[in-house]
Amino acid sequence: MKNKKLWIGIGAVVLVVLVVWLFSGGKKEEKVEFETAKVEKQNISTSITATGTIEPVTSVTVGTQVSGIVSKLYVDYNSVVKKGQVIAELDKTNLISELNRAKADLTSAQSSLNYETSNFNRYKTLFEKGLVSADEYESAKLSFERARQTVNSSSESVQKAQTNLGYATITSPIDGVVLSKSVEEGQTVAASFNTPELFTIAQDLTDMRVIADIDEADIGGVKEGQRVTFTVDAFPDDKFEGQVTQVRQQATTSSNVVTYEVVISAPNKDLKLKPGLTANVTIYTLEKNDVLAAPAKALRFMPNEALLSKGQQIEDVEAKTKVWTLEGNTFKAHAVETGTSNGMLTEIVSGISAGTEVLVDFKLSGGEMEEAGQQAQNPFMPRPRGNRNQQGGNQQKK
Repeated sequence: MKNKKLWIGIGAVVLVVLVVWLFSGGKKEEKVEFETAKVEKQNISTSITATGTIEPVTSVTVGTQVSGIVSKLYVDYNSVVKKGQVIAELDKTNLISELNRAKADLTSAQSSLNYETSNFNRYKTLFEKGLVSADEYESAKLSFERARQTVNSSSESVQKAQTNLGYATITSPIDGVVLSKSVEEGQTVAASFNTPELFTIAQDLTDMRVIADIDEADIGGVKEGQRVTFTVDAFPDDKFEGQVTQVRQQATTSSNVVTYEVVISAPNKDLKLKPGLTANVTIYTLEKNDVLAAPAKALRFMPNEALLSKGQQIEDVEAKTKVWTLEGNTFKAHAVETGTSNGMLTEIVSGISAGTEVLVDFKLSGGEMEEAGQQAQNPFMPRPRGNRNQQGGNQQKK
């Protein structure tokens, strides 16, 4: 009996100790940790990305307006040429023959005109004296007019033959560099319907441009003068800079995707950029440097009674936008005027000074508050009633 009473007493003591441990020492202390950030001067920017193709600002395709055999080429790829420089010649044998035939026709027409002029003058004199009929006079006049028109036509044929002969000598229309050559010596070119392309000449390779395709969802923010950076695979460690010089209005649709062409300047003093390279473009649609800013999360933060520790209180203000600070045991609201935002940072125009620590987030740890925080992160777990308003309020503001 004594042993039985002893074990009952020991069990009662153990039970009391266990209950006390569970309801006091075994329970984690509830704690709230706040994350803060300084209001300070920062750079706010937003950007869009796209791909484009590098090309010369000015390039000219050189062709020929006459058919013939290429007899001479004076330039090759990468040749530097001057305006008016002879770069190719076509065989001129047939063209010279056409010119000589046109000149012979003109000489014959001129002789006929001389005869018809003299004949007309004779008939005119006789008609004035009444020695020939009006019909004979009109016939002589008609022959004279026809001869004169034949001379004019023959003169035009001579001019055309001379022009065609001049086209056989092909010159550069601009100062520049030969990018491509489409013919070789001895090749026949035919200019019956389309002008054959012989060369492509770029005017200045130190002044290039990028033609970028911008998605319709982003084109609204692109404007002339915006800063642009881009890279090319040929020089992955180099970043090139330019600016938007033109936003073209014509849309291009490919696989149900609508894009617009944007022209970007690309200075190329060191000649690293080559025509045809693919550029990975970043257009800065918004840039504000050295402005007072705070994390955008700070404008969505809202303290709740559930976050208050013993002795803490909330000092709120009526304002559309505000940030919060923790001053001692008081959560204090500050009405602020905001400017531009890129989603991460928001410009603070007025309402709070630089260097102020503002609240941006909180972390729950220990006991029921930790469980509440874990449940708030898990959408499939029921939330405790005490923290429901706090979590829901934060979600609405975010």
